[in-house]
Amino acid sequence: MFYTELNVGILYLLAISSLGVYGIIIAGWSSNSKYAFLGALRSTAQMISYELTISFSILSVLVCSKSLNLISIVLAQKTIWYFIPLFPIFLIFCISCLAETNRHPFDLPEAEAELVSGYNVEYSAMGFALFFLGEYANMLLMSSLITILFLGGWFIPFPLSFFLFFIPDSFWFSIKISFFVVFFVVSRAILPRYRYDQLMRLGWKILLPFTIAWFLYTSSILLSFNWL
Repeated sequence: MFYTELNVGILYLLAISSLGVYGIIIAGWSSNSKYAFLGALRSTAQMISYELTISFSILSVLVCSKSLNLISIVLAQKTIWYFIPLFPIFLIFCISCLAETNRHPFDLPEAEAELVSGYNVEYSAMGFALFFLGEYANMLLMSSLITILFLGGWFIPFPLSFFLFFIPDSFWFSIKISFFVVFFVVSRAILPRYRYDQLMRLGWKILLPFTIAWFLYTSSILLSFNWL
């Protein structure tokens, strides 16, 4: 089912995904355009802000699974998927993934009304295509992370396990990822765009304090039952 096993797999993913900030800020600065530079600054501030929320959301999962290994996190959900006991964190993680990937309603770096097209306004042809390929690849990565951390990875939904046990695990993993990719696309059509000050207030004053408080609450519950 898997090609490699990394004991600190979740840290590796967070470290690699955080490098995307450098590409965006350099692309906006090198365009020699005020619109592109302002879009790059917006995107950098937004990605850094919501990476903190994502990190503290993941910490709640890590203390439950007692592992940084992605495979161990999935195997720990064999009896119950983490989106059930950690449902508020699951919702916050989904919202933060929308903000991290600059998708609606958090696509302020590409706001057409005031920034024309944001940090990629001066790019065309293959350069423009690479930006969009990176954005959609990031959507797939975040969908995979949601599936692994909260939806049991490749495990079949329990009520269907008695009837559809012959379907391979890779099919269920792909179905779960596809569901969240559709969620990313549909959110563009149904959600209005935030103002930038509302975006930053939501990240720093609401989501981040709540994820920290939930992490402390989860840790205290696990310690009180000697499950840590």
